Amino acid sequence: MKKIPMRKCLATNESLPKNELLRIVRTPEGEVKVDTTGKLNGKGAYVKKSLDALKILKDKKLLNKALEVDVTDDVYKEIENIINK
Repeated sequence: MKKIPMRKCLATNESLPKNELLRIVRTPEGEVKVDTTGKLNGKGAYVKKSLDALKILKDKKLLNKALEVDVTDDVYKEIENIINK
């Protein structure tokens, strides 16, 4: 039986299978990117693929704290577009 990797959502604090979460990464160059492959190099944070989680993340500025960088609205728009697909 194969082990399913679990990660904790930054917004909801739920432990979920890694494939149900989005990974947001601060690259070594300081850019913030949405990592759809799960393999980008850098400091990462996981977020549940739901608009409620995105709202919590944005309102409380949790990504700014977790990635230790200012996250632009463009990143939040990109996350929202991926969730709505």
